[in-house]
Amino acid sequence: MVSFSTLLLFSAASLALVLVPGPNHLYIVARGVAQGRAAGMASAFGVEVGTLVHIAAAAAGLSYVIARSATLFNAVKWAGVAYLLYLGVRALTSRPEPEVRETAPQPLRSIFLEGVVVNVLNPKVILFFLAFLPQFVDPAAGAVPLQIAVLGGTLLLLGLLSDMVYAAGAGALGRRLRSRARLLGRASGVVYLGLGVATAFSGRSV
Repeated sequence: MVSFSTLLLFSAASLALVLVPGPNHLYIVARGVAQGRAAGMASAFGVEVGTLVHIAAAAAGLSYVIARSATLFNAVKWAGVAYLLYLGVRALTSRPEPEVRETAPQPLRSIFLEGVVVNVLNPKVILFFLAFLPQFVDPAAGAVPLQIAVLGGTLLLLGLLSDMVYAAGAGALGRRLRSRARLLGRASGVVYLGLGVATAFSGRSV
């Protein structure tokens, strides 16, 4: 099992990582600003459910397989790029009602599922579980999958707290900018497109 000292060190390192704004935070902020705090929170929970999928994959050894296979790695990477670009184009081409209705709000369930997909298809998360988390796993301490689950769960909880802070801040900002719904929709689209382009040009050369 993971020792207390190892868990403490991992928690400190993970906290430093999750506090730095990254692609997931940008996605959550875009959602929160465009549709309010509830949407930001839904996207935050969706993102962390995606993290749960990565934890399960890492524990089962799938992340290792994907990261070692150029074909599988590129399949996951370009699926993520395509989905982010789709979100961007959809946000930029949507036509919000000019007056009382502002924008047609997207169901929170749909926002939650988008958050899951965005994080599951993020190849950087796969590489994180390969490059960072294994440094804290000790095969002599017991079952490796269980250690990965404990460490991954710790990262998930810290990430969720960080995501919720970003979502709450974005939601508060969104209430003030609600009158500029069209501009917010366009800004969200630019964010999604930027994330897609960043993902396309990130990662290893294969």
